[in-house]
Amino acid sequence: MAEIKLAAQARTEFGKGAARRARRANQVPAVVYGHGAESVHITLPAHELQLALRTANVLIGLELDGKDALVIPKAVQRNPLKGDIEHVDLLTVKRGEKVNVEVAVHVEGDLAPGGNLLEYVQNTLLVEAEATHIPESVTVSVQGLDAGASILAKDIPLPKGSVLAGDEDAIVLQVVAAQAEEPAAESAEEAGEEA
Repeated sequence: MAEIKLAAQARTEFGKGAARRARRANQVPAVVYGHGAESVHITLPAHELQLALRTANVLIGLELDGKDALVIPKAVQRNPLKGDIEHVDLLTVKRGEKVNVEVAVHVEGDLAPGGNLLEYVQNTLLVEAEATHIPESVTVSVQGLDAGASILAKDIPLPKGSVLAGDEDAIVLQVVAAQAEEPAAESAEEAGEEA
């Protein structure tokens, strides 16, 4: 995974008013924490941060007061109406350090014929990976699976260097039979209402 560089500025003002002023200036308030160090309050350029966060579990290289730090996003708060980023919590990481992150689950292949449906019980898997080699997603094949089949977390192949950090017996995907509607019963009810 490529590292994205962002220039950060230290924040000296706090509270709602200061956060609003920062957002009007196209900056996003953020907090950097981790490794037992004191939290650092910063602002980041809004547009560049928005682009960086399009990649799940992105590795960000922060440049602050001539010092560099590697961070990953831990929590992102968005405006519920506009979708703009309002605040970000960033976790400091070191090269070679293992971190627990949620990784998206993608499927490939076709289910067995017969109107079966694939149900996502979990959209993500909790994995432990090196901070500089976090996988963007994991892919699992559902080719030919029939109703009643389940895929457990331990059945999903993980990229090299990643290990499962969550419950290995948790159901991630399951195949269910499609429920057929009874059109005759519906039309009889409608006919009764019209009379």
